Amino acid sequence: VKTPVVEGDQVVIRNVMSMTLSVDHRVIDGAMGAQLLEAIVAHLENPIGMLA
Repeated sequence: VKTPVVEGDQVVIRNVMSMTLSVDHRVIDGAMGAQLLEAIVAHLENPIGMLA
């Protein structure tokens, strides 16, 4: 989705994707779920890194 984003002092249009993770907190806690989402985001932002 194209969304206005502030970069420095300017508003620019960027593609933005929302991600949601739903987990059973009896199995995994929120911190570990957040780490998983961070890893997914890192791979999406730099797909070449998955080849190494």
